[in-house]
Amino acid sequence: MPNFIVETSARHVHVTKETLETLFGAGHELTKKKDLSQPGQFACEERVTVVGPKKELANVSILGPCRPADQIELSATDARSIGIAAPIRESGDVAGSGACKLVGPCGEVEVKEGVIVAKRHIHMTPADAEAFGVSNGEIVAVKIESPERTAILCDTVIRVSEKYALAMHIDTDESNAVGAGREQTGEIVKL
Repeated sequence: MPNFIVETSARHVHVTKETLETLFGAGHELTKKKDLSQPGQFACEERVTVVGPKKELANVSILGPCRPADQIELSATDARSIGIAAPIRESGDVAGSGACKLVGPCGEVEVKEGVIVAKRHIHMTPADAEAFGVSNGEIVAVKIESPERTAILCDTVIRVSEKYALAMHIDTDESNAVGAGREQTGEIVKL
């Protein structure tokens, strides 16, 4: 079976237009720093502080464009370190998830739910899914080979959309656990 790129998704925040304006001022627009691998998604110049009950994480990147709901994606280590109980969830599934405060240069926002540890996933187009013989929502295992920490990551969800580009996303905890490098690839395996 063919390989695909495995990208490390570091801690980041998605915000609504309303939250953006509270944090950075009325009429503020996101400033694109660089495009990300998923079409239309970009890293921004804007940074915020994520505040939990125990401590805070400063200088956390915002990803654009704005979304319909605030979502804070942390690694399990990040969440625990600042005292937040963040469930492992697919992006967008924030009901009943962790709470935090976001602080920007012009204000702060209490996020009542929205802090998650993103479930590892593979973005695919419908053509990619057909080529790999998988379907949207299917759970697969992925072998990631590295010089000293080759591992199989189970419980990886397939996400299929015409809007996606082929790439697997893992968080920093998972990336460190497998010793992922810059040009890391993965392969779906049958167990």
